[in-house]
Amino acid sequence: MTDKHGIKRLFIANRGEIAVRIIRACRKLGIEAVVAISEADRHTLAARMADRAVCIGPAPASQSYLNMPAVVVAAKGTHCDAIHPGYGFLAERAAFVRLCVEQDLVFVGPSARAMEEMGDKLRARRIAEDLKIPTVPGSDHVRTVKEALAAGERLGYPVLIKASAGGGGRGMRIVRAPQEAMDAFDSASAEARAAFGDPTLYIERYIERARHIEIQVIGDRHGNLVHLGERDCSTQRRHQKLIEEAPSPVIDSQVRSSMARAAIELASHVGYTSAGTVEFIYDLDSGNFYFLEMNTRIQVEHPVTELITGIDLVAEQIRVAAGEPLSVAQSDIEAHGHAIECRINAELPDQDFMPAPGTIVRWEPPVGDGIRVDTHCYPGYFVPPFYDSMIAKLIVHGRDRGTAIAKMTEALDSFRVEGLGTTIPFHRSVLRHPDFQENRVTTRWVEQELSARSKAGRS
Repeated sequence: MTDKHGIKRLFIANRGEIAVRIIRACRKLGIEAVVAISEADRHTLAARMADRAVCIGPAPASQSYLNMPAVVVAAKGTHCDAIHPGYGFLAERAAFVRLCVEQDLVFVGPSARAMEEMGDKLRARRIAEDLKIPTVPGSDHVRTVKEALAAGERLGYPVLIKASAGGGGRGMRIVRAPQEAMDAFDSASAEARAAFGDPTLYIERYIERARHIEIQVIGDRHGNLVHLGERDCSTQRRHQKLIEEAPSPVIDSQVRSSMARAAIELASHVGYTSAGTVEFIYDLDSGNFYFLEMNTRIQVEHPVTELITGIDLVAEQIRVAAGEPLSVAQSDIEAHGHAIECRINAELPDQDFMPAPGTIVRWEPPVGDGIRVDTHCYPGYFVPPFYDSMIAKLIVHGRDRGTAIAKMTEALDSFRVEGLGTTIPFHRSVLRHPDFQENRVTTRWVEQELSARSKAGRS
């Protein structure tokens, strides 16, 4: 590693496919990679690939990947210069950023201040409103069911109860009538407290026919800030993304430009550095878009942006953290073709997507031009029950959306996994569905389609 990069040894405070992805970026940059592992992850691919693996605790994430002192001690003990948090776990904990800085470790991500301003959804909404960026009509925080009912009456049903902290669909409930408010409020608050340590809720008007569209941004410490276009993440279940694609097949150039300008304005306002994603809801009926939130980290779905732009976002993150300027200007960034990503989970779609941990007996991912598989799995690997069930991301790139769909369908058909259940059959059925092929999917489509299929099966 040359001194110009400033980072010679990087500590990876994460697991699974994102840990492998960061290791590959380190190799590209000539940086040594040290990976944190729990006792359950001693045999993961990341542990095999890294220059060194360090056990930071038992299998439960609270005692390992979420243990901030243990992570920092391990990084310092292996003489690392920097920490990359990946996504999830400690990736959006401002307290962790400050701890890294106090211990003279470079945090590969934004500043604690930017993370706090954008990480709290209510605070981010207020910033967007101050900047005249449209937001979904909503409330300030609601402390009681009575306040929730008043907000619902003012906004009009249906409404969405949301946790102010965190993401990933946790702490979110759709309320279609006042009588549903009490149960929804209590369960959302409890889930938010358990997931994020913060039970604060607020309410937004619920948009029935919506697309979920996000803009990828990245900035450096020299005042450069660019966007890399949008991703469409509308194929989701219970607010959890399942399939992502870029570019969005439903917005026009005017909406695309307006969204990008709004994303840059927000990120610029908080002095954002590193990779981040500004998320929007697009109302198919009105043609309007609204700011939702900003994710202050690398996203699971970043590969679709990489495939259409040719820019290595993780390597760019590391360079920026080392103090280097972005390697590209806005005028250099062009999108080519269409990319689709399917999240392959160890789950049983026919049993309400129940997790299906176990040993992988056969593992034969597809290969070919325009096909990418990001994974930490291999034949004989035991998928533990302690963490997120994603075992791979299958990403394809084609000259247009139709070509990408055909390539993804073929890739799914040739993906051989035995020993546990996966969501591969589910993805095959979505890719072949005329609604997906003809852009009729909304953020509620999966649940509505599955519900219709379930009812048809019982009739």
